[in-house]
Amino acid sequence: MTRVPLNVLDLSPISEGSTVQQALRNTLDLARQTEEWGYERYWVAEHHFVAAASSSPAVLIGLIAAATNRIRVGSAAVQIGHHTAASVVEAFGTVAALYPGRIDLGIGRSSQRRTEASADEGAPDAAGVLRSERRAEVAHVLQHPHAEIPDFDEQVGDVIAFLNDDFTTSSGLALTATPGAGADVELWLFGSSGGQSAQVAGARGLPFVANYHVSPGTTLDAVEAYRAAFVPSSTSREPYVVVSADVVVAELDSHAAYLASSFPQWVYSIRSGHGAIPYPDPKTAEPLTGEQQVLVEDRVATQFVGSAATVAEKLDGLQKATGADELVVTTITHDHADRLRSYELLGKEWGLPRLRV
Repeated sequence: MTRVPLNVLDLSPISEGSTVQQALRNTLDLARQTEEWGYERYWVAEHHFVAAASSSPAVLIGLIAAATNRIRVGSAAVQIGHHTAASVVEAFGTVAALYPGRIDLGIGRSSQRRTEASADEGAPDAAGVLRSERRAEVAHVLQHPHAEIPDFDEQVGDVIAFLNDDFTTSSGLALTATPGAGADVELWLFGSSGGQSAQVAGARGLPFVANYHVSPGTTLDAVEAYRAAFVPSSTSREPYVVVSADVVVAELDSHAAYLASSFPQWVYSIRSGHGAIPYPDPKTAEPLTGEQQVLVEDRVATQFVGSAATVAEKLDGLQKATGADELVVTTITHDHADRLRSYELLGKEWGLPRLRV
């Protein structure tokens, strides 16, 4: 059976008892290995002030591209509200100048501006208040005082203009991003619902990534909204969709379940508003209370856990339900060796073409 391409999403998680330095070394190791195992793309996230070492995607992408040979490397996603269009294009143009044809520029809306549905819906009021307060504080730190964030569609338009070298200021001054203008990058938009991200991606004819692993309940809405809004462009003649999933694979279903047993505690740290904690060790993780479990049950229920055959069957179902052209899987385990093994087993079961080394 021919399956769609499979990609990696890496948050560069810091495990309990480990360090930032080790998390980054693990990312480079995982990138090298998954390239050998036939994965198509390697995406890195942008997260701030949490136990993840992926706060600077462009820098990390450059390091990964230098450590690998073929695999495409991209951002999933640059939170555009924290940056200017010019700074993003210049950063990615710099990396693409040295690794042309391998860089994906994925863009998402920054969390403090997000108004569309998200995985936080249905959370207890106290957790929602804490999340809102934390987002406001993070936004204050990441941006200059009194800075005004342009509309998302306007920012995406500016990124496209800089890449195409046809950007002009409001007074008519033409500016060329160097590096950046004419950069050989693929532009993607990321979203979790049928809101503005999906609609802008469709209206501008860009490929779209639906974050099932973030908000499983709104993924179909996101894909449908994107396809409904799609207008052919020089980038894409038809809608092109990638869908993400949380995955843990081991030789046996029971062992995979054990490896994933501390996932609820990690998700709870995010959804309760505190930010992602160092990934817990299943040997010592305390079980959640019933009230805490309610806050994370949709993420836990939609994490694909088991043997390679078990998980591949579930991914096949996700692909058929969404019509995805590619899938991207994100795997977090406490021990790096278990994460490597998860990707290796899944890649083999999926039928990815291994590189000869």
